Amino acid sequence: MTASIRVLVADDQALLRGSFRVLLETSGMDVVGEAGTGVEAVRLAEQTRPDVILMDVRMPDMDGIEATREITATSAVRVIMLTMFDLDAYVFAALRAGASGFLLKDAAPAEVLRAVEVVAAGEALLAPAVTRRLIDEFARAAPAVLAPPVELAGVTAREREVLVLIARGLSNSEIGERLHVGQTTVKTHIGHLLTKLGAATRAQLVMLAYESGLVERQVRR
Repeated sequence: MTASIRVLVADDQALLRGSFRVLLETSGMDVVGEAGTGVEAVRLAEQTRPDVILMDVRMPDMDGIEATREITATSAVRVIMLTMFDLDAYVFAALRAGASGFLLKDAAPAEVLRAVEVVAAGEALLAPAVTRRLIDEFARAAPAVLAPPVELAGVTAREREVLVLIARGLSNSEIGERLHVGQTTVKTHIGHLLTKLGAATRAQLVMLAYESGLVERQVRR
């Protein structure tokens, strides 16, 4: 599986880029390029068409968030944002820009490899240290932080159940166990949710669940 994953590494620190390259290539993945700025990341993403980009949040010329927004607007490449801080103020903006995951720079090598594999397979990935606190932050967020309320018109009752479980951080297999359905069915529901809600990533579904008030209503009950 890993041999077919093409990865672009974007970080303004050459030493860190080199470390990621060695780690990824040693595991059998194909590093198609290295970018030291956001502008370079956009250019290389267009030229090399990677499956996954490891994207630093803070880079010169263009930050990782804007670079991610430009890249995901025109391609299906999946972006994992890298940061030194597990509650970086950029988390929300990064997910809105289309990032598929969020990972700390000090993550263990095995965690980095798993992140690339998970995101390449089409799922969202948030660093374990980030996931629960990110969800808690959505729950506590002031109205000014969140977008205007999202309408869930056209979303079925079962899809709403799936959306709530996604927002609570459950994986596809956990959702399947909770609802007593197969993973193929879960993936179908998630695909419908992405289409109906105009979301590009699973991570954005988490945001939409809270912005719509669906999760809060579930909790109050």
